[in-house]
Amino acid sequence: MRKTNIWKTASVKWTKAAMAAALALTLLPPAASFAAENPTAPSAASAAGVSTDLTASSAVKFLDDFFAQDSIKELAPGAAVVVVKNGQILAQKGYGYADVAGKRAVDPKKDVFRMASVSKTFTSVAIMQLVEQGKLSLDADIRTYLGDITFKNPFAEPVTVADLLTHRSGFQIQDVLAEDISPDLSEYVSMKDYIGKHMPDVVREPGTAYMYDNFAFLLLGYIVQQVSGTPFETYMNQQVFAPLGMDSSSFLTTDVLKARAATGYAGGEPLDPYALRPTVMPQGGMLSTSDDIAKFMLAFLNDGKSASGAQLLKADTVASMEEYRSMIHPLLPDTTYGFEAPSQLPGAGSSSKVITKAGDVPGASSLMFLIPEHKTGVFVVYNQNGGLREQLYAAFIDRFFPQYAEAAKLPDYAGESPEQLARYSGLYKDLRVESLVSKVGPESRGRVIISDPLTGERALRQVGPGLFVDATGLFVAFKTEADGSVSYLKEPYLNPAGYEQKGLKPAGFNDIPSTHPYAQYILDLQSLGYYPNDPNQSFGPDQAVTRGEYVDMLMRTSAIPLSENEPELKDVAGSPYAAAIQTAYEYGLISGNEKGMFQSDRPITRQEAAVIIYNSIASLYPEELLDVVDLTGKTDKWAVPAVKLAVMLGYHGPEVKFDASGAADFQSKKVLTRAENAAINDMLLTSTLTGAMHLDDAEASEEPAA
Repeated sequence: MRKTNIWKTASVKWTKAAMAAALALTLLPPAASFAAENPTAPSAASAAGVSTDLTASSAVKFLDDFFAQDSIKELAPGAAVVVVKNGQILAQKGYGYADVAGKRAVDPKKDVFRMASVSKTFTSVAIMQLVEQGKLSLDADIRTYLGDITFKNPFAEPVTVADLLTHRSGFQIQDVLAEDISPDLSEYVSMKDYIGKHMPDVVREPGTAYMYDNFAFLLLGYIVQQVSGTPFETYMNQQVFAPLGMDSSSFLTTDVLKARAATGYAGGEPLDPYALRPTVMPQGGMLSTSDDIAKFMLAFLNDGKSASGAQLLKADTVASMEEYRSMIHPLLPDTTYGFEAPSQLPGAGSSSKVITKAGDVPGASSLMFLIPEHKTGVFVVYNQNGGLREQLYAAFIDRFFPQYAEAAKLPDYAGESPEQLARYSGLYKDLRVESLVSKVGPESRGRVIISDPLTGERALRQVGPGLFVDATGLFVAFKTEADGSVSYLKEPYLNPAGYEQKGLKPAGFNDIPSTHPYAQYILDLQSLGYYPNDPNQSFGPDQAVTRGEYVDMLMRTSAIPLSENEPELKDVAGSPYAAAIQTAYEYGLISGNEKGMFQSDRPITRQEAAVIIYNSIASLYPEELLDVVDLTGKTDKWAVPAVKLAVMLGYHGPEVKFDASGAADFQSKKVLTRAENAAINDMLLTSTLTGAMHLDDAEASEEPAA
């Protein structure tokens, strides 16, 4: 069986995730469809509050039944899972193959998997050990422990160790990069060198907003190393793994563990082995077995004491790690010191009684969830990315602990007046993935509407101050400041691992009156920070957009990290848009002419602009889908599919006219203006797929559902 190049796989996956999300064109179903599509969705028994006693026999039967389903088998080649309760392992099993080609069945005691972000829980344990020893303080400024690592913080509040643990650092997002997955297994990149190269600055007041932060946990690992005076991987081996007898766990890929490693897969194809940068990655580089994770869960649920009597953590420290520290509303907790809340799922909602940690790296997904008041823990890991863990979690809660999935009993709430509800209206930009935007607006009957490009539009009913519920019973919460203004929201679909920040009140431009046909598009982008929020400035709505300016704006609204490589197109060096153009070139969105030129200063035509968007998303749409789109006017043959797609998805402004038959004049050969470019980017960020498609009901109903 052929091997898949990890560089290609990671790059393709990242490109789809970044570009499709940025350009509002993912085909992933919304979480609201989970219950309807999931064969393990909560049953009538759980709705009535009926549960099954969790015993060794019932746990084994549950796991066997769950993994026997064809729909589950399709999600991963192999999985290892363990269930513990009251100091005992109730069930520990492997399903499927650790290596498909060799027909090697998963052995939960021997097969080594990448733990991905479950590593963060163990890094948190090391931090809490050092807190117990008085060697560091959770409330201390992290600069105390970083040595010569520096960063900018324009706020009076420092970034504390507790802020790192709870993903509230305020740092600019600095996620794992595509190049951090390396095919060179012999390469060594130190934490200090990596941090020094990529250290972000603070852009939000520390402690005020939740944004899942991988870099924060890299810093925590470095702090462990700095404070203990011991290399992080050595500290973890000696102070965390050894006391628990976790002999198959490490943050370094040793030859012994490598020989026992499960093969990772993507799309059913095996991935080449890969290393990570930095080589020791506290935020996601741990290797282990489900058997070793069981030892940790048993000790953690036993007030920090292992079966052999080793005290990993004090009982009060364990209790502090079980307590949620961050939330907009008590029904929507965010994080503890080392854990996070379970995802909201229909029939298996987020509960403050459950703490979880999930993780993903290429070729491995994992989930650990603990129910401390019942001394119960479950861990699953499998060798292909996907949603198996969410289905397992929902099914397990449904079977054994349905009380945690019951709808919250809320007091009657009259709701706010229409004038008060208006404060929630606006655009909200995700803190981690800035291209993910939600739009909130008023509806009749005292409700609000929330919409986004990926999951569409849904009505929200207010059930408490700042708290709303949708038709599936899932919550959306808004953070209100002391002056009554709204700053953030948290919702269950786009990205539950963080808040979305409300945009600024747009100040407008001195040449854009409220009656201007493009005013709303321009103001939306100004609210989101893509234009200066200065009413004394002119916008120049009729000015032509150059090719370089167009690509730069598209890269900014897509939130794609800009390339640091030298420009490959001959005439790009020296352009203020060189990095954006090179990035678009590397992702195949643009190409040079026969002389290798891009002509970044030439005004871009509307059909050229459509082609650049088409190059990023065409693979997501079957070409026959475009057959229902008719065009009038002149469009060059090479641009017809791109123009049709732009029309179908509504990526344009009022300049596009439709005749009586529904055919569109895209004005393809005209030069794109700044106002029209604002409309394109605003629609990319905010329009819903179904709302944007210009198809009549009869034609649309003939197409298969995505």
